[in-house]
Amino acid sequence: MNKWGDILTEIFDFGKIDNENKVYLLKITNKSGAFVTITNYGCTIVSICVPDKNGVLTDVCLGYDTLEEYRENDGYLGMFVGRCANRIANGVFSLNGVTYKLAANNGVNHLHGGVNGFSSKVYDFEIKENTVKFTAVSKDGEEGYPGEMKITVEYTFTDDNQLIFNSRAVSSKDTIVNFTNHTYFDLNGQGSGKALEQKVQIFADGITEINENLIPTGKILPVKENKAFDFTEPKALKQDINMDDRQLKIANGYDHNFVLSGYYEKPYQIVALQKAARLIGEETSIVMDMYTTQPGMQMYTANFLTERKGKEGKIYRENDGVALETQNFPDAINHSDFPSPILKKGKMYGKMTVYKFSVI
Repeated sequence: MNKWGDILTEIFDFGKIDNENKVYLLKITNKSGAFVTITNYGCTIVSICVPDKNGVLTDVCLGYDTLEEYRENDGYLGMFVGRCANRIANGVFSLNGVTYKLAANNGVNHLHGGVNGFSSKVYDFEIKENTVKFTAVSKDGEEGYPGEMKITVEYTFTDDNQLIFNSRAVSSKDTIVNFTNHTYFDLNGQGSGKALEQKVQIFADGITEINENLIPTGKILPVKENKAFDFTEPKALKQDINMDDRQLKIANGYDHNFVLSGYYEKPYQIVALQKAARLIGEETSIVMDMYTTQPGMQMYTANFLTERKGKEGKIYRENDGVALETQNFPDAINHSDFPSPILKKGKMYGKMTVYKFSVI
């Protein structure tokens, strides 16, 4: 247990992998009593407990009670995802004249870094004040990617209930990279069964159209011409999710990359924080405002989340959370007009996302 000002940090045992790699739960509590818990398995966000309109601490993210459940279940609940998040068509890309074949772990596609991506690593960590810093190394050729990559992930929790997610990487060879966090949110309380009643506002003018394999076609669809995807004003997730819309039918709901307004207006790699989304829990009055340096954000309404037991005995089912994954565009390496995912040898990759919690 450590204390820094009004911030309290605690470390708890969370199990072992192969009787060797120790896994821990790390808890950061701020002056109001709000807290986050994170594990060094997959740099996974396990809990985010913030006050509702009555001051009652409410856990607003889906997760599990045990390490075994994180290892056994799919869905990437709360996990840090890489080396390249989202899908790569047919698990193939070319770089510097060399073709690389990655694992096809999502039908014919490569998803979220492969069979053993960054979400399944055990990370070294250190705690400094209100920040937990995780580090790991991805070997050259791991999951088919070129270059040894040194990874740093930091989570900071502030007294005003901001959770700040920073990710950095350096590679020994030219490679591709796209990091995200895959937390599923329910601001009405995890396991409430009312995740689709949340209202969402997304600061985006378009989405990347997808084909039957959920891969971008290369076309950007303006949201103002596609009602189901127009979240320019706050709208309940359930309002249009069952609309007769081809894009929704392909994904069984929302599983689409939103082209954030800064990129849509002027095509360049976003480097400054911009507002990406606002999520509102109607029952709790909890609000989450998201800011990011990424050009895109995948909104995924847990369309393929199979029934399972979550934290505190809650049963999770399809659509019981929404993931708002800040990212580069999916399959960007295979689309020359998308923001480039290429990280040059020795150069630093760095991205930030801020989740700011409050009540209305």
